[in-house]
Amino acid sequence: MFQSMMTPVLGLVSWTLVMWLWMYATRLPAMQKAGIDASKIQQKGELDGLPIEVKRIADNYNHLHEQPVIFYALCVYSHLVGVADELMVMLAWGYVALRIAHSLIQALWNFVPVRFLVFMLSSVVLIVMTVRNVLAAL
Repeated sequence: MFQSMMTPVLGLVSWTLVMWLWMYATRLPAMQKAGIDASKIQQKGELDGLPIEVKRIADNYNHLHEQPVIFYALCVYSHLVGVADELMVMLAWGYVALRIAHSLIQALWNFVPVRFLVFMLSSVVLIVMTVRNVLAAL
């Protein structure tokens, strides 16, 4: 199970859905408490009255649809061209672990210097994965 390049993909997809559930489990009660009628919302700014703790979870859910797209593409590419060796699988799991850590930091604490460090480490993992794929292609 942990030897497949696709399993970390499933891991990050699963985590993204956990964040989706967390987002709505906090956002809907906060909207109700703030008297915001979802059927009348026309733009994102109308949710500005929600507590920052609720907005941070939604922000993180959005972040999980940004840089991880590169991760998904790298995993699929590695799998299809045969670069999905043990090191690549470990790098992929490292990326997933760092993104989960990033989510928890942002949602629960949001100390930006630590969050930025975790983000940079996850970016370095993507760079290493990319370089390994490029070198294998040459």
